[in-house]
Amino acid sequence: MATEKMLRFVSLGKEMPEKRPADLRAQDFHEIYREFADAKAADQASRCSQCGVPYCQAHCPLQNNIPDWLRMTAMGRLEEAYEISQATNTFPEICGRICPQDRLCEGNCVIEQSGHGTVTIGAVEKYITDTAWENGWVKPIRPAMERGESVGIIGAGPGGLAAADVLRRAGVQVTVYDRYDRAGGLLTYGIPGFKLEKPVVMQRIAQLEDGGVTFVQNCAVGQDISFDAIRGQHDAVVIATGVYKVRAIEAPGSGAKGIVKALDYLTASNRKSFGDDVPEFDSGMLDARGKRVVVIGGGDTAMDCVRTAIRQGALSVKCLYRRDRANMPGSQRETQNAEEEGVEFVWLSAPKGFTGGTQVDGVMVQRMRLGAPDATGRQTPEIIEGADYVEPADLVVQALGFEPEDLPTLWGVPDLGVTRWGTVKADYQTHATNLPGVYAVGDIVRGASLVVWAIRDGREAGAAILGWLAQSAAVAAE
Repeated sequence: MATEKMLRFVSLGKEMPEKRPADLRAQDFHEIYREFADAKAADQASRCSQCGVPYCQAHCPLQNNIPDWLRMTAMGRLEEAYEISQATNTFPEICGRICPQDRLCEGNCVIEQSGHGTVTIGAVEKYITDTAWENGWVKPIRPAMERGESVGIIGAGPGGLAAADVLRRAGVQVTVYDRYDRAGGLLTYGIPGFKLEKPVVMQRIAQLEDGGVTFVQNCAVGQDISFDAIRGQHDAVVIATGVYKVRAIEAPGSGAKGIVKALDYLTASNRKSFGDDVPEFDSGMLDARGKRVVVIGGGDTAMDCVRTAIRQGALSVKCLYRRDRANMPGSQRETQNAEEEGVEFVWLSAPKGFTGGTQVDGVMVQRMRLGAPDATGRQTPEIIEGADYVEPADLVVQALGFEPEDLPTLWGVPDLGVTRWGTVKADYQTHATNLPGVYAVGDIVRGASLVVWAIRDGREAGAAILGWLAQSAAVAAE
């Protein structure tokens, strides 16, 4: 019956209707959608050329075996596709949603390079993992043997959670300390729900909790507990704090009301989606409804902000970026999505100051042009004298990126090795720091980077810690 009804609404080359027709029961529509999605995933997967040199895999930070799980998907063997996918990726359903595939796997697909349009690898990855959850193929964490060693992980973002998964599956006792009231880090509070649905994150956290990982929430290291106390309670420690220090604009009028930080803005929006009481949002301070919004920055966080403002009902949304479109650090796909949703990009523009006194009502913009390349090869923005103007704004969101906090000072650990940028020094492969038994992963080592790199770091650090624990046990037994 479902297949017959599907034929009334879906024909070759047409999309599945977004809403359920009135004469279809919910169960029928679900069956129709499932059949349609199966066919869509299989069709995309079958486009993989199975090339001798899988550039998609080579450009994936996790080295996911993409051609093999695409082949399984094309054959309709979705459970096997999921098993292959999760063998190298702790959170494939998350990466399928938020990885910048246009810069990684899909952007290097041979089909894409030949001009025939990329295989939609991210969408297939998301689909097979969602199917795995629905069908109970995602197995609970049940270690074959419990071990006495324990590891403390500071930070419940993707790097910390990936390390926790590896260690707990090996039977190690794991405690995760996090500053927020919910685990997930930026997955929970920094990425909008329209890109990464929060139940998707929560189900993984629930899996870790059910598997024996202990979460200590609302715990700020250096305030609620000392770093030395954590080291004293565990055999090893993983620093996975991420980078949360905001790069703020220092310009005339920057202290006015209505000029907010990107993370504050996104966190408020995400908290509202959880049903939390958020006074700053309810008062209108962090709500874009009915406002002229200007977002300053050109990375993925800036794209998250402009698209959130559109959904909140902003009167207008503009994004200022000091370089041109070709030099944006964020995903081109995200930029295109934002434009399609009504965001206006003002290229080669930078803030010079703000107008309005105590309450911002405009951004003083200075026009830029691109000059000679800098050390990285990118052209350096130069000010065009006499081309300034004022961009009206009721809400200005600063999305200029993040820097590491001064952990040695905050935590009272002056011996912790850091770089001149303030990131923690750690071995490239093992992720060990200069302190015995202390490891560091993710953005606190790399600087602001991608979720997929943090997952890779966490997995590698987990494996390295298991080796270090085994070596320590062997030494102790001698």
